[in-house]
Amino acid sequence: MNWLFIFVPLAAVLERVRPEEHTWIFFTACIAIIPVARLIVEATEHLSTYTGEAVGGLLNATFGNAPELIIAMVALRAGLFEMVQASIIGAILANLLLALGIAFLLGGLRYHDQQYNPASTRLYSTMMLIAVVSLTVPSAFDHFFSPDTMVREEQLLNLGIAIVLLVTYGLYLLFMLKTHPDVFTGADDEVEHHDAAAWSPPRAVASLLVASLLAAWMSEILVGAAEGTGKALGMSQTFIGIVFLAIVGGAAESGSAVAMARKNRLNLSVGIALGSCIQIALFVAPVLVLASYALAPRPLELSFGRAELGSMFLAVLIGAMVSGDGRSNWYKGVQLITVYVIIAFLFYFMPEAVPR
Repeated sequence: MNWLFIFVPLAAVLERVRPEEHTWIFFTACIAIIPVARLIVEATEHLSTYTGEAVGGLLNATFGNAPELIIAMVALRAGLFEMVQASIIGAILANLLLALGIAFLLGGLRYHDQQYNPASTRLYSTMMLIAVVSLTVPSAFDHFFSPDTMVREEQLLNLGIAIVLLVTYGLYLLFMLKTHPDVFTGADDEVEHHDAAAWSPPRAVASLLVASLLAAWMSEILVGAAEGTGKALGMSQTFIGIVFLAIVGGAAESGSAVAMARKNRLNLSVGIALGSCIQIALFVAPVLVLASYALAPRPLELSFGRAELGSMFLAVLIGAMVSGDGRSNWYKGVQLITVYVIIAFLFYFMPEAVPR
């Protein structure tokens, strides 16, 4: 994947020389972010070998979704609230349906039947349902009460829910890393895997800093070209956020989930895909709400449209049904991918100004 770094200077040159070529700039920056995101994940993994399990888990949880967080913060600063909200939903859909679906499909093509820990999958599904409910509350508040008379109350509600979600996420890390780590282990975790030598701490920290700066730089270029690209290709901000930004930001983690499935390490593959969904819903979304008070023209609201909430609820429900038995095959992957493609079609053809 390292050869894709050539798109980093290419995107910068295109933005400088041909600023009117929004579509080319946008897709070049999309490709450029993929190896940068992979470098962030890789550097974090190497750094976690020196910090111990608890701190390492926190580092992976924080920096694993750093590309999505950086892209969303840049979009927040630009005032593209619809795109930010769509990227939150899109990241969950991409991990739960697309990444897990491709992992099941490619793993199932190599192995007739694969198994993983159903207990952890059921816990992930329960937490995702809780996340859907938590995001439904501010959305319902926004839909049923006049925003002209309830602005302060709505902001307080969003702020309160963001804090509750962060506390829940902290307790989730405590549960996963300290009190009940056995819930998340499976048979494939007990197999020895001989990986390459870990990077030194200075190299890991330097790589993490450089990759974060590159991600912020490419995100600026990406977001700057997003509106022009949407107009040129007939795509709404919502579709760009739900499909393109979500897939690009989570490309590294999705690739890791697929690679683990190809190695028959389904427990780890499912943990990466579904764990990332939990991080987006309980960590990234509330952090964006808090950050919006400092970065954005106005506070971000966790108020989503009916199509977005309905899609996320259906995705969580179908994901729980497909993955809840602890066994996978290639056709389960086809089922998840099919649902994702149908939802993507929905948002592509959905008019910009539908009632929220």
